[in-house]
Amino acid sequence: MIERPITDWLPLTMKEVEKRGWDEVDIVLVSGDAYVDHPAFGTAVIGRIMESEGFRVAIIAQPNWKDDLRDFKKFGKPKYFFGVTAGCMDSMVNHYTANKRLRSNDSYTPGGEAGFRPDYATIVYTNILKELYPDVPVLLGGIEASLRRVTHYDYWQDQLMPSILVDARADMLVYGMGEQPLREILKLARKGVPFSSMRNINQVAFLHDGNAELRDYNNWSTVELASHEECLRDKIKYAANFKIVEVESNKWQANRITQQVGDQILVINPPFKTMDEAEIDKSFDLPYTRLPHPKYKKRGTIPAYEMIKFSVNMHRGCFGGCSFCTISAHQGKFIASRSEKSVLKEVDEITKHPEFKGYISDLGGPSANMYKMKGKDESICARCQSPSCIHPVICSNLDTSHKPLTELYRKVDANPNIKKAFVGSGVRYDLLVDDFNKNNEDGNHDEYMEQLTTRHVSGRLKVAPEHTSDDTLRIMRKPSFKYFKLFKKKYDQIQEKHNLKQPLIPYFISSHPGCEEQDMANLAAETKDLGFQLEQVQDFTPTPMTVAEVIYYSGVHPYTLKPVKTAKTRDEKQAQNRYFFWYKPEYKDWIRNRLHKLNRPDLVERLLGSPKKENAGKSKFTGNYSGKKKR
Repeated sequence: MIERPITDWLPLTMKEVEKRGWDEVDIVLVSGDAYVDHPAFGTAVIGRIMESEGFRVAIIAQPNWKDDLRDFKKFGKPKYFFGVTAGCMDSMVNHYTANKRLRSNDSYTPGGEAGFRPDYATIVYTNILKELYPDVPVLLGGIEASLRRVTHYDYWQDQLMPSILVDARADMLVYGMGEQPLREILKLARKGVPFSSMRNINQVAFLHDGNAELRDYNNWSTVELASHEECLRDKIKYAANFKIVEVESNKWQANRITQQVGDQILVINPPFKTMDEAEIDKSFDLPYTRLPHPKYKKRGTIPAYEMIKFSVNMHRGCFGGCSFCTISAHQGKFIASRSEKSVLKEVDEITKHPEFKGYISDLGGPSANMYKMKGKDESICARCQSPSCIHPVICSNLDTSHKPLTELYRKVDANPNIKKAFVGSGVRYDLLVDDFNKNNEDGNHDEYMEQLTTRHVSGRLKVAPEHTSDDTLRIMRKPSFKYFKLFKKKYDQIQEKHNLKQPLIPYFISSHPGCEEQDMANLAAETKDLGFQLEQVQDFTPTPMTVAEVIYYSGVHPYTLKPVKTAKTRDEKQAQNRYFFWYKPEYKDWIRNRLHKLNRPDLVERLLGSPKKENAGKSKFTGNYSGKKKR
C-alpha cells in the first residue's frame, strides 16, 4: 500500500500546518470525535466545505480538557472563528445507557476507548475557548447543539436546561445539516462581517440582548415561545412550546422563533429549504481520503469507521417523524437525495480502498428505502405542517416509488468490482405493504422487495415495528402491527420462492410513553406466536427534541396536552423489559406471578404454556437485536 502524504488530511498539528506552507489558520474546528476524513463524519464534511471555500482549516480532535489545555492552544488564535461540535452523537447518549450506566466504550475513538470526551462536550469545549480567547467568536454545530438549541429536558440531570447557547456562551449555533448556513457564514466572515451582525441567515440561532430592539429580516413572521422561566414553572407550557418548534422545523416557509431566557432573547431563524441534488452532491463529492488520520494507527481501529468504511449514504432526512427519533429533528423530514452519478462515483472510490474485498456493507440512509421520495406537487409540501408524511396515513401527495432505488441497486451490482452490495440500514417496511401504502400504482414495491431480498440481504433483514400495541404505536407515530404481519408474510413468500433462509430482525422498544406493562407482555406473546425469540430489546431513552422526551418529562402529549402514562422507575422499566425474555428459566416464575396479579392468565398460557408444556417446543429462529439506528 502506497503511503498518502499527510497533507491529504486536514491538519491536526502545527507541523502539518507548516507542511502546507501556512503561517496562520483561518478556522479551527474542535470535535469530540477522532478525525476520520469521510463524508459520514460531520467534522470532515464541515472542514472540507471550508477548505473548498478557500479557508485554511485545522482540527483539534478529542482535546484533553483536564490538563494545562495545551491541545486548545496548539494552533493559537484563528483568523476568523472556532467551530465546536460534540461529534456525531450527543455526548450524553454516547456516554450513558438508558439506565444511566456509564458505557465502557466509545465507537468514535481509536480502540473504542471511553473517556476521551467530557459530558456535555459542546459546553465544556466552548467555555475553555472563551476563557483562552475571549475575543474570538465560537460557532456551534452538530447533533448535540442542534437538538439542544431551545429549552429542553435533560434526562441525565433530570431537569430542564436552557438553550445550549446560554451555558456554552457561544456566539452562534447552526442547527440541522449545516452546509447551507455555513456557506453563508463563510461568505460574510470573509468580508469582515462580525457574528453579531449575521442576523438574517437561515438555520442559525443566537442570543440577543433583551433590552435592544430585535429587527425584522427577510419578511419573516415571528412566533414567541413561553420563556425558559415559564417552562421551569409550568410543564404544560414546555410541552406546548415543543409543538411550535417541531412544526416550524419541518416547514418550507417557516417562522422565526424567539424565547425569553433571563435577560436575553433566544432567536432561532427559519430553516433552509431541503438541499437539492446538486447541493447534496457537492458535499459528498469533496476530496475525502475516506480514511482515519494516520496519527491513530498505533491506537487501534475506530469502531464507527470500521462499520461504515464500505458503506454508501444515498440520502438524508426521514419523513417518518417517529416520536422517539431525532433523525427528522436534525436532518429534516424532506428527503435530500444524491444523484445516481454521485452515488456510483463513491462506489468506485470504495473499490479502490486497499482493504476492499468486493462487498459493500450498506447502500442506505436514515431509512434505507426513502431514496428520491418526495411530494408529487411541491406546492402542497410548501404549505404542509405535518411532522410526518406517513402517519397516521401515507400522504396521497407522497411519491413512494421504489423504482429509482431498484435501478440504482442494479447499477451498483453491475460494477465488475462489486461481488455483493448489501442493505445494512433499517428498511421502512410499511412503505412496502399495499394495505398501508396505496401508492403502489405500477407494482414497483414488489419489484423492489424481490431485488432487495434476493440480492441485498446480508444474512438477515432489519425492520422496526417497535411495538405491537396500537395505542403505543399511535404515540410512536408508527403503523399498526398488523402491517408488519403482512410484510412478514410477503417477505417469507419471497424467501420460500428462492429457497433462502434470511430471518427478519424486528426492533422493539420497552418503556416508551404510552406503553403499559400488559402491552409489553402482549408484545412478547405476539412475537413468540410469529416464531421470534429475540435476545435484546431497547429501553427507551428520552433524548432532546423528540415528542417522546416531552411526554416523559411533562406527562402530556405536546399536540393534545392530554396525559400519557410513562414507565419511569427502575422497577417499572425492568418489569417491561423482562417479558421479552419469556424463554429464560430465571424469569418464568416472575412472569407467571406477575401476570396472575394483572389478571392475565391468557398471557401466561401464551407465553409459558401450561406447566406441563412449558419446556416443549422451540421458536422457529432467533434474532439478535443489538442497537437501533441513530435516535
